Amino acid sequence: MNAVPPALIEVRGLKKYFGSSARPVRAVDGVSFAIAPGETLGLVGESGSGKSTIGRALLRLIERSSGQLLYRGEDIGALSDERMRRLRSKLQIIFQDPYASLNPKMRIGAVLGEALATHGLHRGAAARARRIAELLETVGLRAEHARCFAHEFSGGQRQRIGVARALAVEPEFIVADEPLSALDLSIQAQIINLLAELRERLGLTLLFISHDLDVVEYLCERVLVLYLGKVMEVARTEVLFARPAHPYTQALLAARPRPDPDAALARPVLRGEIPSPIAPPSGCVFRTRCAHAIGACAQTVPALEEVSAGHYSACIRKDLRAQIAA
Repeated sequence: MNAVPPALIEVRGLKKYFGSSARPVRAVDGVSFAIAPGETLGLVGESGSGKSTIGRALLRLIERSSGQLLYRGEDIGALSDERMRRLRSKLQIIFQDPYASLNPKMRIGAVLGEALATHGLHRGAAARARRIAELLETVGLRAEHARCFAHEFSGGQRQRIGVARALAVEPEFIVADEPLSALDLSIQAQIINLLAELRERLGLTLLFISHDLDVVEYLCERVLVLYLGKVMEVARTEVLFARPAHPYTQALLAARPRPDPDAALARPVLRGEIPSPIAPPSGCVFRTRCAHAIGACAQTVPALEEVSAGHYSACIRKDLRAQIAA
């Protein structure tokens, strides 16, 4: 029997609160998951669910409130600033907005060269120039683009540069934080295919944060569903899309655009807006919008329980699972 490889990334009980201790904003409230080497984990949920906060906390772009963040078993959150700086070459991010994430005063060659210089890679002008040209060609641009400024590129090209910057230091793990949301639909497919190709060619491990379920279904091996800072469901992609075990996941999947208007009439609808993370509902945080909520949902915080092999759901209504999966 083949041994299961240890997780490359592991998050244990992560909490991130903002504001005062008397009335904190509970952006992330006890999230745990692991990502195996070479895996792409999709992180989905509505705006305000805590997706980007998790990605940024995982790379220590913001500091956690509590919990553990492990890379190859080492607690990232406990590292000194110097040790974390050296480790950043292994842990990178592709930002959401390609227009805001590039310095408009720097040529693209300098942007990529800065990352190489920071981590002492490809020393010497000639070696660095070769690496910059290689990076640009890897993401579908040309070597001469190194002489250009950010404003000379389209949105899709800028996001390709963002991908090149993340790859420059030869990372093992990349957080892709809504990398498609600022792009036109015609460009999104190009970036999706680029990420899929690079993942296979370079053996990358990805946390892919998105609200686009169709993209997540295409790109990710597993999916974690987040709501108001808590995990609602985790499963392999094909299982979650075919047999969702949580009412929130069912509603998210049913809300995807479909060409059949009659089928749309039968969809479960999410009622109201996501509550404030300053005053989340008691018990199950989803209960105020759940069509299946009962009185006990206000009293009990549901545990994330395994409903089938590798498939976990946080709902006390176990009687719903067969109905939802049907």
